[in-house]
Amino acid sequence: MKTLILAGGSGTRLFPLSREKYPKQFLKLIDAESLFQKTLKRAQAFSSDREIAVITNREQKFLALDQAAEIGCACTILLEPVARNTLPAIYFGLRSIVRNGESTAVAVLPSDHLLGDDAAYRQAFASALELSDEYLVVFGVRPTGPNTGYGYIRPGRAVEGGFAVDAFVEKPDPATAERYVKDGYLWNSGMFLFNTKIFFDECEHHAPDVARAFRNPPEAAFTDTPNISIDYGLMEKTTRAAVVPLASPWDDLGSFDAIYAVLPRNAQGNVVQGEHIGIDSRHNLVISDRLVTTIGLHGFAVIETKDAILITPRDRAHEVKKIVEHLREQDDERAEIHTTVHRPWGSYSRLEDNTSYSIKRITVAPGRRLSLQKHRSRSEHWVVVSGQAKVTIDGNEHLLSRGESTYVPIGSLHRLENPGRVPLDMIEVQIGDYIGEDDIERFDDDFGRIEE
Repeated sequence: MKTLILAGGSGTRLFPLSREKYPKQFLKLIDAESLFQKTLKRAQAFSSDREIAVITNREQKFLALDQAAEIGCACTILLEPVARNTLPAIYFGLRSIVRNGESTAVAVLPSDHLLGDDAAYRQAFASALELSDEYLVVFGVRPTGPNTGYGYIRPGRAVEGGFAVDAFVEKPDPATAERYVKDGYLWNSGMFLFNTKIFFDECEHHAPDVARAFRNPPEAAFTDTPNISIDYGLMEKTTRAAVVPLASPWDDLGSFDAIYAVLPRNAQGNVVQGEHIGIDSRHNLVISDRLVTTIGLHGFAVIETKDAILITPRDRAHEVKKIVEHLREQDDERAEIHTTVHRPWGSYSRLEDNTSYSIKRITVAPGRRLSLQKHRSRSEHWVVVSGQAKVTIDGNEHLLSRGESTYVPIGSLHRLENPGRVPLDMIEVQIGDYIGEDDIERFDDDFGRIEE
């Protein structure tokens, strides 16, 4: 089968760890692999690399490519021109995967879920593959208890390997969730397996606005298509939906309370990533790059990044979206980016900002280079910390090694490149009347950003 992985996201549910331009699937929360990388590895169980497509947006394209390369997965990256929810994304993805109207089975997987790749997982997909010749298949997770954060599926009559879907139901209140679990309902995992012919046929019937929009090129299609989810736009309407129960451990990690539940705890019941001294402090989640000390704290999440700190009772951690909404209302860039910002060529970290200067640490990946550019309002001073830099300033090239530096005057045409085999780390000091990131005029770029 082929695989389509959904890797967009708004980065709201795990703020301040996640941001709009660095959503949770790219975070390495559990171990040395991100949720996105774990999803790619699960896809490789059923699909070759050339049969795996990832749909994301322009901002996260190179982040996805780099994380895929880290685990040796040469997948295809598809770009949404604009976010329009899951049904348009899936329709676009399947249209890109399937050529000339062929019929094939495609697994559709979110990239931000934690899921066991075990025998139960593989058996569920084998059953779904058999059913996909007749049904649009969704995977339903057997609940471990009542949960108000998930949608539910009510199974109907038995079919081979699963059940016909009797109904999709919204997130319930606590009492209703308990009844759903007692009555054998399943959690809606958001994972699917579709026969592409059945999918397109059912979209023509139940989501004609989406199908009609994608008769046009992607840019026009995403402009015309409605913003609609796969559940509401198709699965709740079709009479050809089936559910395959999935018994593997599963969590969508939608809050810090969920993160706490899946990570190992110490003798005090605390989950700690970083350094923590707790006096009379139990059942807390502490994630920080610096020492965190607590006294008399119980059942809290303490999440620290270089530019933000979140302190909340764990059972209210799902409300963090309200903080992101407030930041967006204020046009605060912290809703979008961390102090470390990932770029196609590497990353930069803001160390200190002022109205007239900025100090950054720049890391350039081996063999990559920044655009040929100039600035109208600022000069730059570069000092190499490690690695080797190839510097071009107004047509003059020279190499810099550790401890060496150069000056880039205002208005000069310049480029920075890492010609070596190890990362280039350097300190950049910007000085000028205006030091915003939009003071960049590009003349040549390896990553297609001239239009910016």
